[in-house]
Amino acid sequence: MGLSGIDARQPRGEGSADDSVRIPPGQRVQASWPVLHYGPVPRFKPDRWDFQVYGATADGGKRTWDYAAFHDLPTDRVEADLHCVTKFTLLDNTWSGVLARSLIEIAPPAAAATHAMVWAEYGYSANLRLDDLLRETTILATHRNGEQLSPEHGFPLRLIVPHLYAWKGPKWVRAIEYLVADRRGFWEERGYHNVGDPWQEQRYSYQED
Repeated sequence: MGLSGIDARQPRGEGSADDSVRIPPGQRVQASWPVLHYGPVPRFKPDRWDFQVYGATADGGKRTWDYAAFHDLPTDRVEADLHCVTKFTLLDNTWSGVLARSLIEIAPPAAAATHAMVWAEYGYSANLRLDDLLRETTILATHRNGEQLSPEHGFPLRLIVPHLYAWKGPKWVRAIEYLVADRRGFWEERGYHNVGDPWQEQRYSYQED
């Protein structure tokens, strides 16, 4: 676990206890964490679980970790709010897990790579700019607020990308594929915005330039 962690929460105004500056346009604060996902919750089998990094890698190869090896990777924590495209915001979360940029240092992309596809169970996917994965606050989370994620919330591994809407961070993540050209993911193919910045209210594809 990292000694200090990273605080990605939007700061309050100077001398203010008002959290409103932390709430993106159109969002509302939710006290509890709703369960929202497409399809059934997968059954976790540790002896069959692995995590892969492949595609346009620097060495042209693929890296694979089994469950034990992945959990031997260095871990850290990120303090970050969660913004869902369905208009709720969950404040003051402590996410623990493996920083995405730490994994990228171990299995780097080719120089030509610009984007990544994050793959999850059942073929679910979300596309990201490589710079989004490299943000110091993007984390492959195993725990929230000191407690292991529940299966409904993404156990054993969920991507958290605090500066984007939460659909950009899939539950039940299994792989990162480096891309030399952008390709739309599951919800992006179904009308959601290709970037998903909550501060710009980038919810739907018709808003794209």
